[in-house]
Amino acid sequence: MGERDEPATIGRRVQQLRVERGLTQRQLAEPVYTPAYISTLEAGRVRPSDDALRHLAGRLGVAFDELATGRPARLVTELHLRLTEARRTLAVGETEAAVEQYAGLLAEAEAHGLAEEQAAALLGLGECALETGELVEGRQYFERAEDRLAEAPLPARAPALRGRAVAHYLAGELRYAVYLLESTIDELNRGGLHDPDALLLLYASVIGPYMDMGAHARAAQAAEFALALAPQSGDPALVARMHRSVARTLLAEGRLAEADASLAKAAELYRGLQLRTELANCHWMRGYVYAQNGELECAEKEMRQALEMLSAKRASLYSSQVTVELADVLHRRGDSREAAALLEDVLGGLSPERGAVHAAAAHRLLGIIAEDARRAEQAEEHYVRAMSLLERAGAAGDLADLCRLLGDLLRRTGRVEAALDAYRTGLGHRTAPGTTTLGPAPAQPPV
Repeated sequence: MGERDEPATIGRRVQQLRVERGLTQRQLAEPVYTPAYISTLEAGRVRPSDDALRHLAGRLGVAFDELATGRPARLVTELHLRLTEARRTLAVGETEAAVEQYAGLLAEAEAHGLAEEQAAALLGLGECALETGELVEGRQYFERAEDRLAEAPLPARAPALRGRAVAHYLAGELRYAVYLLESTIDELNRGGLHDPDALLLLYASVIGPYMDMGAHARAAQAAEFALALAPQSGDPALVARMHRSVARTLLAEGRLAEADASLAKAAELYRGLQLRTELANCHWMRGYVYAQNGELECAEKEMRQALEMLSAKRASLYSSQVTVELADVLHRRGDSREAAALLEDVLGGLSPERGAVHAAAAHRLLGIIAEDARRAEQAEEHYVRAMSLLERAGAAGDLADLCRLLGDLLRRTGRVEAALDAYRTGLGHRTAPGTTTLGPAPAQPPV
């Protein structure tokens, strides 16, 4: 037997429906059961069999599931349709509308005790919060989604774990974000739970924290795995829209199982569309690698592609991060004016609690540009602000490099003792290229 309410609850429901329809216990019972059985059932003293429930449902004019659980027969399918529409709304950048849709879905799923649908709505609200930069709220939504999915397999919990890790990352808590992502990847791969969608999501998400911690080799490897796992689709938005329309038609005809199957296909495609943000991270990483190798034209192309994938309406924090990297490339190509304009603009959307590492990177680059223009006082101000942000985030590699820049500036302006202090601070934060202090990299997937 599948999920159903307790006998007392079913009994009260049968009695209520019988009275509403003006039936006696004998009329409801005949021709298969007796009035005494119906009386016992309505009193909650017997657990009805599936056959009994089907008989009663037919006499009362309701669906079996509605009689057994109290949920309207179409409820779950209709909720899935609305979840798919909310995913589409978020995928096209209409975040405020998506929040309203997900909040309504959550309330309805909670009212009917539907754990999986609650988790899906909470995941959606968490993604919306990441888009708008409300990181504490986003993390709380993801934690609640994990709680609803506590008994589910790890691949099903991966999106909630990834969401929580990204919220910590964007708040500047790099080490904990990497720990969450690496440990989940490791558990999936070592446990033989090879789920391409879950792994793609996790590998793409760990790239940013790796880069910010100076673990460039790990970041490059994660980007390689993510791009190898990325699904290929000609026009997923069009296909998803088709499946959504088909589901509406099937639902109207009462073909619930077929409608659910069509909705599942649409939801899978919309999840792929939301991975656009994650795949943009891969292009960002490629651009970074090109920049490190001095291939600045290729680096600019990759980073502009990443920015194009992150529309102005959504993923504002990710856009800010890529913009800082693009500004560095532009500066190195001799276009310091556009670089400075990009950085000044992007700093308005960053803070110590919201993109600390990239706010520090913006100040660092503005300091370099100011030094090039012989504005030493302005350069020092930017370097000091960057140091404060990096110390808070624990970005050791970047902090060591910044201390060197500040020390050089202080030495050139005649403050030798202050310069020595800056150098000593930098030595305390030095890390080897391509490494972290987090131990070995996670197990590799069978790509």
